[in-house]
Amino acid sequence: MAFPLHRPRRFRRTETLRRMVRETRLSPDNLIQPLFVCPGRGIKRPVPSMPGVAQMSVDKIVAEAREIQTSGVPALILFGIPERKDAIGSQAWNDDGEVQRAIREIKERVPNLAVITDVCLCEYTDHGHCGAVADGDVDNDATLELLVREALSHARAGADIVAPSDMMDGRVGAIRRALDENGFANIAIMAYSAKFASAFYGPFRDAAQSAPQFGDRRSYQMDPPNGDEAIREVALDLEEGADIVMIKPALPYLDLIWRVKQKFNVPVAAYNVSGEYSMIRAAGINGWIDEDRAVIEVLTSIRRAGADLILTYFATDIARKLQLGQ
Repeated sequence: MAFPLHRPRRFRRTETLRRMVRETRLSPDNLIQPLFVCPGRGIKRPVPSMPGVAQMSVDKIVAEAREIQTSGVPALILFGIPERKDAIGSQAWNDDGEVQRAIREIKERVPNLAVITDVCLCEYTDHGHCGAVADGDVDNDATLELLVREALSHARAGADIVAPSDMMDGRVGAIRRALDENGFANIAIMAYSAKFASAFYGPFRDAAQSAPQFGDRRSYQMDPPNGDEAIREVALDLEEGADIVMIKPALPYLDLIWRVKQKFNVPVAAYNVSGEYSMIRAAGINGWIDEDRAVIEVLTSIRRAGADLILTYFATDIARKLQLGQ
């Protein structure tokens, strides 16, 4: 028998020994902080369903960007809340829009921080869907040109990475061609390749003011039971020129993060989404769990599944604790 010769507990005895043989490393370098930029000045408006998260005007976003950089987190992703909305989301490609102004200010004042932008129309349309609507559903091909306009506007403002999250067929290829043809061949694409129609997005829709005004998004976001389809979606995005592929949400789809990393061996991102955040934060506020330990355990599980990058609302706070060795 292996016991007593083999005793796995030998390396669990002290924190130093545990650190020495730790298999999965979680670092601030793995994290991306999402931010919500809104019109106005001096605004930091808390999101009730996401304690600790706020909609912020550009000046507050810049201050937050400095905090993010100080924490060691290398990147943020911006979501925009426009002053006005219309049927096609035209403010999404307004070069003087909130996201575009935030990009320019961050790149001027916090130049070493990578800026990623969400490329989607749900925050900008008056109906809350992710593209142009025809006959009660999103018109895939008509939406592609609108997404291209948005991505080019973000690139002109100075974004380092654009992240199409709409789940329209062919949007990665359309954006890649447009970027290359307009002098932005060095701008990377982080594609939301397998984005599921999830129950965990509710708090985000409060934060981004992007809830659909009719129906739902199941005609374009993925059906949760479909793992093989997710692999096909990732393969298509890579063929079209995606540099990073993303699985969203993270926790219910750890198996797919693992499958994608093993099959394609490319940079993989995972979004630890708003519902996952709010569950842990609510439990922590109520004293039901040790929040810091739970967050590190969750993020480590996402890393262990194969994610290189994790978008999480906990990024800045947890990065500070990781730097302190907690």
